[in-house]
Amino acid sequence: MKGNRIQGTLRSYLRWPLLLSPLLLAMNIHIYTMSIKAGALMTGYVLLYIILAFLLFYFKRRELLRDIVQYAVRFNQTAERLAGDLAIPLVITDWAGSCLWCNKRFLSTFYPEGAKKRFAIDSVISNLTVDTFPKSTTENSEIHFHTENEYFKAVIQKVNVADTTKNIAEDAATMGLGDNFYVFYIFDETEIIRYMKENNEQRLDVGLLYIDNYDESLEPIDEVRRALLVALIDRKINKYMMRIDAITKKLEKDKYIFLFRHKYLSELQNDKFSLLDEIRNVNVGDDVSITISMGIGIQADTYKKRQEYSRSAIDLALARGGDQVVIKTKDNILYYGGKSIQKEKNTRVKARVKAHALRESIEAAEQVIIMGHQLPDVDAMGSAIGIYRIANALGKKAHIVTNKVTSSLRPVLTMLMKNGDYDDDLFITGDSAKGLMTSGTLLVIVDVNVPSYTDEPELVHLASSLVVFDHHRQAGESFENPTLSYVEPFASSTCEMVAEILQYVGEEIRLKSYEADVLYSGIMVDTNNFMNKPGVRTFEAVAFLRRSGADITRIRKLFRADLDEYKVKAEAIQNTEIFMKSYAIALCNANQCESPTIVGAKIANELLDIDGIKASFVLTEFDGKIYISARSIDELNVQVVMEKLGGGGHITSAGAQLEGRTLQDGRTVIRDILTKMKEEGELQ
Repeated sequence: MKGNRIQGTLRSYLRWPLLLSPLLLAMNIHIYTMSIKAGALMTGYVLLYIILAFLLFYFKRRELLRDIVQYAVRFNQTAERLAGDLAIPLVITDWAGSCLWCNKRFLSTFYPEGAKKRFAIDSVISNLTVDTFPKSTTENSEIHFHTENEYFKAVIQKVNVADTTKNIAEDAATMGLGDNFYVFYIFDETEIIRYMKENNEQRLDVGLLYIDNYDESLEPIDEVRRALLVALIDRKINKYMMRIDAITKKLEKDKYIFLFRHKYLSELQNDKFSLLDEIRNVNVGDDVSITISMGIGIQADTYKKRQEYSRSAIDLALARGGDQVVIKTKDNILYYGGKSIQKEKNTRVKARVKAHALRESIEAAEQVIIMGHQLPDVDAMGSAIGIYRIANALGKKAHIVTNKVTSSLRPVLTMLMKNGDYDDDLFITGDSAKGLMTSGTLLVIVDVNVPSYTDEPELVHLASSLVVFDHHRQAGESFENPTLSYVEPFASSTCEMVAEILQYVGEEIRLKSYEADVLYSGIMVDTNNFMNKPGVRTFEAVAFLRRSGADITRIRKLFRADLDEYKVKAEAIQNTEIFMKSYAIALCNANQCESPTIVGAKIANELLDIDGIKASFVLTEFDGKIYISARSIDELNVQVVMEKLGGGGHITSAGAQLEGRTLQDGRTVIRDILTKMKEEGELQ
């Protein structure tokens, strides 16, 4: 019994008869001072008390200890039975995750077929790996996991063997269990999760629905038929909204707001927002289709915030060309639709308003810095020259940021510097521009609406006043609070937009003939010699540039290519892979060319001339990245394909960049995306 000595308060309590003996002796001495006879009598009784107390303590100690041990055993058995019958799963493992003990509820819940003698906890619950175990005894770990239909939370507590009794520590060391063991308390969260899910599904999402081309589509129609078409569109919208039990309110003749429970959103996503197709199929006549756009705001704490999200979403849908749905959350943006090419707007009211706003912004600025996208092309340079001419005519110093001059751009710059009376600091690098930035500097961005794609992204953050001109469909990333934003996806090029602006910004603005050449060149490049989405306003802009002195003979000379480029194009086209019998994928090895990405874009345009090709994808390696040029005519929205790779662009012209990949990897990625889109019904 040596190892089971009684300790603590119990030990003192069992010795109290002996501990009182000194008190009796003191009383005995005090009585001696009063009466020797009484003291002697008292001494006899005290000695008898001490002898009896000692005998009782010594001879009854083993029996008392045995009774205590039996009580402890019964208590331990009761505690073990209670733990074994505990309503929550409980398991104890060693430092390696091997089970030492578990209760009945754990076995019935996670190991119904019967546990082995020693099993690893992660073989039963894969989420509970050694990496999830707490590192200290003062903090517990919480792990959430679920089976097919049930959700659980595991609270893991680390127990140091040294903190337990000496015997348990010695036994653990003998068995090689390590210095620690872990206790897992597992709580069923299924009902809580179900209530949370139900609560989330009952939350109202806010949506805005706009008819993209209401006036353009219905204005030419007689009043009687127009009323019937409006009623038909209203009926289709209301019928569609009734399917999801939505509250719908018509705000204006072409604008609606609707509220619906979040649980119906997945239903709308699964049918790809079929209302887009239903409205597009309404027969207006003369090959005119009515299209709608929707913006939906979700996952915000307040209705006001969700309404703000829906407003941002509908603005983004319209900026991307309409005929699509944009769902905006706090951290993500989802796109649906966008299959049709946005119809050109015949009115120039917007261009006139933007021209006047641009003039006011330039007049209020001390100087103007103009910047395009990385590796600027002729469209970016032409539009930059147009903005420069406006700033110069208004008496403002202007600079154009150009970090790298490509081979396709060099003839343009050479012509400008040779013929023009420009300052030597007209073209500057991004680093030089950062040194010139002041609070009075106006930064004008052309031919790009994604901040990270600009030639010098840091300038965007330094600018206090910002103007954006672009014709690409807007992606998720955008400029924050620009002073002026003019993004028109239906425009063929930014040069077309700037040519319109030049006609309204002021009578004193006069383009020089070689500047008109550059703007004309930008339109030609982006329309692939007027083969890719030119509109009425495109040719009106070209007519203005011709009146300003643009010469097609000079322009043609700017586009002449060298022999090496022709050889690269021929090799890439010869080795082109036709995927799914409709999609051309080519690898372009243009390292010997000065501007590989420009060559890749030209190859992509030429591949569309092959009969049966719906879209072309050309991959070019340059500066450690894989540049993808995607082109189509009207049978595939290549912007959607490129957005899946983090890129963007237009329905018929888009691009993306891949880092850390080879050309072969990029080709595999394109195949996988097209295959998945085919399986999901996004490809015809």
